[in-house]
Amino acid sequence: SSGSGIAMRRYLLRPFIVLAAVFILVETWIWEHVGPWIRRFVEWLPFAALKQAILDGIHRLPPYATLAVFAVPVAVLFPFKLAALALIAGGHLVLGFMIFGLAKVVGVGVAAFLFEACKPKLMQIPLFVTVYGLWNRWVVWAHRYIDPVKARIRGYTRLLRGGRSGRAFRLLMRFRRLRRERGARATSPATA
Repeated sequence: SSGSGIAMRRYLLRPFIVLAAVFILVETWIWEHVGPWIRRFVEWLPFAALKQAILDGIHRLPPYATLAVFAVPVAVLFPFKLAALALIAGGHLVLGFMIFGLAKVVGVGVAAFLFEACKPKLMQIPLFVTVYGLWNRWVVWAHRYIDPVKARIRGYTRLLRGGRSGRAFRLLMRFRRLRRERGARATSPATA
């Protein structure tokens, strides 16, 4: 029956849909929270004439050439991402993931900063306007998809913190902390 086939396809695609929604929300979160920090950092830099020359250069570019501005942070951060992947492949997982994550956060933050400077020009490109609108619809969809899950998780954590199970959890944590402290006192040399 076609109904069970559609249900099976939805069931099989669900993990990919969840990953897509989480990816969209993480990108949006980085964009909204790191972009302003990058902007403040750039404002803090003492090279006022250089910063103004860069902004003036961006404003002089025609709309399609403005897209090329976004290739600069991608090109600068690409070697760091390659180095991170090499570290991960070499078994240095933590360092590799830290470098990759930092490059990702800086890249999205710089793109958010550049987007603010380039947005008037970019909005003159019909295809860009279409893609920008599509992205905004995806963000709304991702929130509708993930927000109920986040609310359930918050409810579970509230339940764990309060009530009997919350008290039991806190007692267990206190017991573990006391055991660690006793173990540390037992292994430390006696002080005279």
